[in-house]
Amino acid sequence: QVQLVESGGGSVQAGGSLRLSCAASGYTYSSYCMGWFRQAPGKEREGVAAIDSDGSTSYADSVKGRFTISQDNAKNTLYLQMNSLKPEDTAMYYCAAKDSGSWCHNYSWYYYGMDYWGKGTLVTISS
Repeated sequence: QVQLVESGGGSVQAGGSLRLSCAASGYTYSSYCMGWFRQAPGKEREGVAAIDSDGSTSYADSVKGRFTISQDNAKNTLYLQMNSLKPEDTAMYYCAAKDSGSWCHNYSWYYYGMDYWGKGTLVTISS
């Protein structure tokens, strides 16, 4: 059974940085797409960034140049480094995965989501 557990959320001032982590277990697929999504209060969930099993990445326009997604395969951990944070980045951040590397291509992950989800970690940015 796939389990995704996020950590690293917190409260920082605008302009600051945070690094989110997602520990994955029970995931044995050789080809996959993993990503980060977020949902702000009163808003729909939106995709933030994704990475496939080959290390190719894609980002939402709103975070390009500020956020970096990465993975440590030895630790089965996904990361999201968030820099130059803005108040509008405030949201619950979710780690997600799908057992298809091609799902990361052409922004399928962004429009259609994933199959497996963590419970989220809260990020609050104050102005």
